Amino acid sequence: MTASTDDSSGTTSPGTGTSPGTGTGTGTGTGGITGLGIVLGSTDSAALIAWYRAALEPLGARWAEHFLIVGPGAIIGFDERDDVADEAAEPGRQLINLTVRDIRAAEKHLNTLGVTWVRPVEDTGNGWFFSTIVDPVGNYLQLLQGPGTP
Repeated sequence: MTASTDDSSGTTSPGTGTSPGTGTGTGTGTGGITGLGIVLGSTDSAALIAWYRAALEPLGARWAEHFLIVGPGAIIGFDERDDVADEAAEPGRQLINLTVRDIRAAEKHLNTLGVTWVRPVEDTGNGWFFSTIVDPVGNYLQLLQGPGTP
């Protein structure tokens, strides 16, 4: 594995030989990253799947066999496990962030489901809106809308 240091930040990009600020960011490197997924382990994956489908399909997510497609190359998967607790011990350890086109419409829909807002929708300035809800097992799901959100 190789790593280089970006002179301006002192950070490295392992295995790429390029600095974070100097790469193309187009996924055309050797590995060609084309997406990102997260898998949520649960003791009751059926209930968690039902909640995520109800919460996100009306916002544009699409169910595909074993996971939700939440954007180009972005998925949320689900796994029934016996090595996890019923509730997330540290819900802020990992955060699922989704950008939406209309955060106020998303807020209205999620309120019909009775979600718990950890951080209600907030205008954080410069065209950015930010919020955090909690899923049934305690994971945090953040919804964002930026000034250039398509």
